[in-house]
Amino acid sequence: MGLFDAFRYEGKRVLVVGGATGMGAAGAELALDAGAAEVVVMDFAEVTLPGVRGIHVNLSERESIDAALAQCDGEFHALFSCAGVADGTPGIERINYVGHRYLVERMLAEGMLPRGSAVCFISSSAGLGWEPNFMEISQLLDIDDFDTAAAWMRDRNKADYFNTKQAVCAFVARDSMRFLQHGVRINALCPGPTDTPLARANADLWLASGADYRGEVGVEASSPLEQAYPLLFLCSDAAAAISGITLVSDAGWFSAGMTGAFPPATGIAAFLNGRDPAYRPEG
Repeated sequence: MGLFDAFRYEGKRVLVVGGATGMGAAGAELALDAGAAEVVVMDFAEVTLPGVRGIHVNLSERESIDAALAQCDGEFHALFSCAGVADGTPGIERINYVGHRYLVERMLAEGMLPRGSAVCFISSSAGLGWEPNFMEISQLLDIDDFDTAAAWMRDRNKADYFNTKQAVCAFVARDSMRFLQHGVRINALCPGPTDTPLARANADLWLASGADYRGEVGVEASSPLEQAYPLLFLCSDAAAAISGITLVSDAGWFSAGMTGAFPPATGIAAFLNGRDPAYRPEG
């Protein structure tokens, strides 16, 4: 056994929630190629990837999540929580945050995530500014009940893409210590624009974002596979020292904006970071 084997998945069972298409599907395919013993994919859409076991799930319904988990036997060493929908989708607060959290908490409570396992959520750069809002978001994080949490978000006009992704990032940061006490690491990936079916359906907003920066540095929007690489790393044994982080994988756009290296991005990057959009770095 060599040192690099810590990056691989031999003998591991992997669960991908939202793995029918996009980054989740790329993650499932990459896990198989990395030697995973079994890959189970849950999704609302039909799962067609060869070599995996597909399970139907509707993350907006607690009963559907329970039924999906009932079809899973034994432990999982890696959980990729990848499912997500755009603004305008009914039940977005349940699909993007409440349902994912419910599933993860159930797996932890029932011993489906053993010591040494890891969870990685796919969040978004939209979730990066959670820190200034943490006192309010912590009220949501304190709610264990599925329906009560969803109602809290709706009642406060937070049932949208932006606020669901902030909730994911805040949950990872605050509850990572609690999970680690059970031997389980949790992290989140915050991708920049990525060429997925969901992004193409919202291309004017999602894929247009940062196009000027990408043109300046000579890169394209990320492919799903390019985002799957850090996703798998964060749940591999090679990332054993990493827990509670939100890893930004946007080809450097956010950093360039916050530092003024690419001034056209500074205003929106400051907004995403919870600062006044008029913020300008000194120096």
